Amino acid sequence: MKQKRKYLLRRRSGFTLIEIMVVVVILGLLAALVVPRIGPQVAEAQRTTARTQIKSIEDALEMYRMHNGFYPSTQQGLEALVTAPTTSPVPKHYQDGGYLKKVPEDPWGNPYVYRNQNGRISIVSYGPDGEEGGEGTNADISNDD
Repeated sequence: MKQKRKYLLRRRSGFTLIEIMVVVVILGLLAALVVPRIGPQVAEAQRTTARTQIKSIEDALEMYRMHNGFYPSTQQGLEALVTAPTTSPVPKHYQDGGYLKKVPEDPWGNPYVYRNQNGRISIVSYGPDGEEGGEGTNADISNDD
């Protein structure tokens, strides 16, 4: 009798295929309801991250200007914040260690676009589509916003 009881207990200790399938279906339904509601928050979080990174780059550029009297040229780009430029205009009071540890990519994995037009700087992320312009969630994000 003891052996039969042990056998029955051991046999009932697992889940049946039907039980597992029911759980998977329920999880799938929950995911189908939750994921569409999370999507817009993820997109907005990425846009907020881009704005924050642009502000950090802008602050580093301002520090560069305060030390050297000018912003890096468009040709020198944002790399001038990481390593001292060797092309004109060469900064005379470059901060040891640079102004950034590395130039960040935007949240979509694209480089930020930097322009210096006669001392007026522009830092732009082209957004999720990676192309200039765009509307809505694909709109560009810049320090002019």
